[in-house]
Amino acid sequence: MIDKANKNSILSRVFTQFTASTPQYEIDIDRDRLQALNVDFGQAMNTFGAYMGGQYVNDFTFSQRSYRVYIQADEQFRDSPGKISQIQVRSRSGSMVRLNEIAKITPITGPQTISHFNLFRSIKIQGSAAPGHSSGEAIEAMKQIYKEVEQPGLGYDWTGLSREEAKSSGQVILLFALGLIAVFLILAAQYENYIDPIIILLTVPFAILGALLFVSLRGLVNDLYCQVALVMLIGLASKNAILIVEFVNQSRKQGMTIAQAALHAVQQRLRPILMTTIASLVGFLPLVTASGAGAASRQSLGTAVFGGLLVSVIWSLLLVPVLYVVVKNLTDFATKGNHPEPPSPGTPPSPDPTPSNESAASNGKGQVPAEALRSQGDAPA
Repeated sequence: MIDKANKNSILSRVFTQFTASTPQYEIDIDRDRLQALNVDFGQAMNTFGAYMGGQYVNDFTFSQRSYRVYIQADEQFRDSPGKISQIQVRSRSGSMVRLNEIAKITPITGPQTISHFNLFRSIKIQGSAAPGHSSGEAIEAMKQIYKEVEQPGLGYDWTGLSREEAKSSGQVILLFALGLIAVFLILAAQYENYIDPIIILLTVPFAILGALLFVSLRGLVNDLYCQVALVMLIGLASKNAILIVEFVNQSRKQGMTIAQAALHAVQQRLRPILMTTIASLVGFLPLVTASGAGAASRQSLGTAVFGGLLVSVIWSLLLVPVLYVVVKNLTDFATKGNHPEPPSPGTPPSPDPTPSNESAASNGKGQVPAEALRSQGDAPA
């Protein structure tokens, strides 16, 4: 499997730390001989384990200190295979039996340590993606290689970052959708309508396009760090559109038409938007030019955010006013059935005037309206 992985152009430096060439000795206990010599098998194994590996006996206290007692054969009596023959086991009858009389010692080779994963014996294979390929492509390549060399009784699973990536690979779209929904609901609660949040969120696709464009131009891939940056851009791209839409709404309340309010908002918020965006771009610049250990992840995150934010601010200034005018006019047309008549340019609409005595004195028929009498304090007609 490692040989096929290293020949794959998507993978590089695939290896394992597992070795099966460690010198070992296999001790084969002759059960028939044990029974003939009246030796208990458990007693023989406990004795051999205590001599070679040590065994806990008890604790004792001396001079107000507790000591733990272990027994083990001295080094000179366990430093070679021939010394094993000196180990003696007590039989059930009380006689001493040498270990070499009931066991056969054979030199073999095997693994120094046996690792387990989910209670199964396992061999850990490590590697990385080749330059120009993502970790997701490397995972798919390893799955394909396993299918080619699959053996009966053999399985595989992922560990570490690969395990987390494999588990979350299908959740990127869901997380992105949840981020959009959360931002939309918050903006809808803030503006108390659903039109303004839609206008604001229409700038997010351009930010995503800018992020992917910059990542592609730099030769990077859409990895996990790039996807984190895309979720971040939902809020960063919406920020500039929120400033413009909020100021447009305030300008409309002052009596401007939709087009005048949009143009006025862009003119007034141009400097704050550019200042905050430039500050953000300068802050993300160290991630874009990162070097050293872990630079790949920082470059992927920084490049995506930098490119998406740069493109989003340009499109926010150019597109948000146009979208606002178009969407608001369509909304007014759909709700009122025709285009509303805007007030005269630059002149705020005056509130409904209270009828004066002169204007309300006659309605053209020599009658005084009831509103005029009420305004003068008389009894209603």
